[in-house]
Amino acid sequence: MRLDWFLPCLRISKAGRPERPVGRLARFAARILPASCFSDRRTKQRGQVRRFLRWMGPVWYSAPWRRVSQTVCFFLFLWLFFVVCWPYSAIPRQGSSGWIPVEFEVDSRRILLVNDDLTAAERILSEQGAGAQQVFVQDPSRGTDSELHLPAFALDEAGAEDSETVVGDSAAGSMLHLLAPENLSAEVLDELSLSAGPWTLYRQDAAAWPSHYADHLAAKERIAAELFLVIDPLVSISTAIASRSWVWSLTSAAMILTLCIFVPRGFCGYLCPLGTLIDLFDWLAGSRITRFRVAEGGWWVHIRYYLLLSILIAAGCGVLVSGMFAAIPVITRGLLFTLAPLQNGAANGWYQIPPLNGGHFLSVGLFGAVLMMGFLRPRFWCKYVCPSGAVFSVGNLFRVTERKVESSCIHCNKCVEICPFDAIKADFTTRTTDCTLCQSCGGVCPTHAIKFVGRWEAQGLKVLNDPPTHETPLGRRGFMSALTGLAASVTAGVGSAAGIRAGSVNSDGTGSFKPVRPPGSVPEDKFLQMCIRCGECFKACPSDVLQPLGFQQGLDGLWTPHVVADWAGCASSCNGCGQVCPTGAIRALPMEEKRHARMGLAFINQSTCLPIAGREACQLCVDECTSAGYRAIEFITVGTRTDELGNPIEGTGFLAPLMIDDRCVGCGLCQTRCFAINVTEKRLLTESAIVIRAVEGHEDRLMTGSYR
Repeated sequence: MRLDWFLPCLRISKAGRPERPVGRLARFAARILPASCFSDRRTKQRGQVRRFLRWMGPVWYSAPWRRVSQTVCFFLFLWLFFVVCWPYSAIPRQGSSGWIPVEFEVDSRRILLVNDDLTAAERILSEQGAGAQQVFVQDPSRGTDSELHLPAFALDEAGAEDSETVVGDSAAGSMLHLLAPENLSAEVLDELSLSAGPWTLYRQDAAAWPSHYADHLAAKERIAAELFLVIDPLVSISTAIASRSWVWSLTSAAMILTLCIFVPRGFCGYLCPLGTLIDLFDWLAGSRITRFRVAEGGWWVHIRYYLLLSILIAAGCGVLVSGMFAAIPVITRGLLFTLAPLQNGAANGWYQIPPLNGGHFLSVGLFGAVLMMGFLRPRFWCKYVCPSGAVFSVGNLFRVTERKVESSCIHCNKCVEICPFDAIKADFTTRTTDCTLCQSCGGVCPTHAIKFVGRWEAQGLKVLNDPPTHETPLGRRGFMSALTGLAASVTAGVGSAAGIRAGSVNSDGTGSFKPVRPPGSVPEDKFLQMCIRCGECFKACPSDVLQPLGFQQGLDGLWTPHVVADWAGCASSCNGCGQVCPTGAIRALPMEEKRHARMGLAFINQSTCLPIAGREACQLCVDECTSAGYRAIEFITVGTRTDELGNPIEGTGFLAPLMIDDRCVGCGLCQTRCFAINVTEKRLLTESAIVIRAVEGHEDRLMTGSYR
């Protein structure tokens, strides 16, 4: 087994010295590219490809495939985060209006429609999502209730007797022939024949439950938006330990760890977007500011192992803290609180950016600290601190390939200088738990002495400890140091779990502060143990109704999602939060399930509601709930005056809202509307007269099972 992917150092060909075999890719490139692209081994003259890579930088020059992999994965991560999770390009179901029925053949069930718009027929046929040749008709004279909706009408492919086509341009505009369905009753057919229109045509059932946000995410998600989160093994391992349950992303963690048996720590060297971002920061700033540099060796070289142990111990105590330190949650949350607001503000208006809290500043500070560790040493976080990298380092114990150095090594030290992970000893052999098989060292070796082969290959290798490394087996001082670190890890893990538990508010769901969680959230105690605090659900939320908790619930609830109904309501056509959750803290619900998942219950303040208090008529909450499809608020008449005989006086009283608790799912759309109009715009109230609360009996928090 040989895994040499680096670009070998160019050296002059000499008689009697074996040459490195040319790979298939190089041979293929030689056939299609001009000779000037390739180097001349006889004169050591670099070709255009090598000159370009050398201009790009030493790592590009020595290991271009690694840099290509890093770049592709970094842009893939950005695309998943900023494009796939960007909900604002979703287009609601739109109809083609203005169709007038001009001919209606009851016997043949054929209908001829015309429209003044010349492009109306073309638009209805090309509407996104169009499948079979059928349309749905909405006739305003029949009302808009779902009970009155019509089945699908077929586009009449037979045409008329005068050879008119199915779709055409008439003198009045567009023309369309429809064929009424066979299951349409004679009564309804007669009613339609008398209709003067105008009709509205849809390519999807106008009475069906709205799902344009969900459909849009599903259409874009050719690759799962949470891909990088589920392949960070610390995310799923710590979540499974903390919640004592199976986490679906454990399968992905097992796959990436299995792959890293063959490419040790390959995730760190080739895939991790945080590592690539740290490389960019080191290139822009870290390499230019060297006054804070520390020595190569020090007490910090094993921090990642102690941090990993502390995280797992805290998880064993039922407290999940890995989201603060795991690589992918760190970069996801960092971009969420730094660049995502800029994207939202630039596209939708700066007033659309939700307010900040202390948790935002803490997260941004931690993210900045990760990057600024580059001032200490390049990739300091990746080398010494990252607990996700520590998981892969432990996995390196089961590697089947590794870096080997042959006896032709001339001790030039170039491999040590270019190694980004401090994985090469003073005798130029390998610290196997640190090596990521990035192969940068192989590309700068002037004697081609470095190879990446099977773990047990031992032919022609250099002598160990030459020159001396001064690294000895674990002695008394090393043992005491390791013991101290172990004790500190256990203390930190148990202490952090106890401290977070002691400072938590309502971690069991019974306290005075009860946040309204997203639809599909598991029970509160499990939710806090399974939510990795990555922030992916916030990015996928189309209205920013989900916002991160600050310290209202203590550190236990920090950065977890909760519904802020004063800001927005949960869109009835969206299930994005569950689709992008990497751990199942928010279950991935189909739309039919999501519409039944209750988050809480709306409560009407009898003393401030405008019609109930007798101040003025208002039906904002009723209209919003009806348009969303829930119909959980109805009108009753209040404040009706009576005459001396006790009979109601006509024209007196107001229509006031009445909650139907069994229908309310706690989406918060009613509260959003009341707050936006009566509080913000008209300033009639100081707070919304209808609010959503998480209350027992009206909050569905199921680990498994249906919400229907």
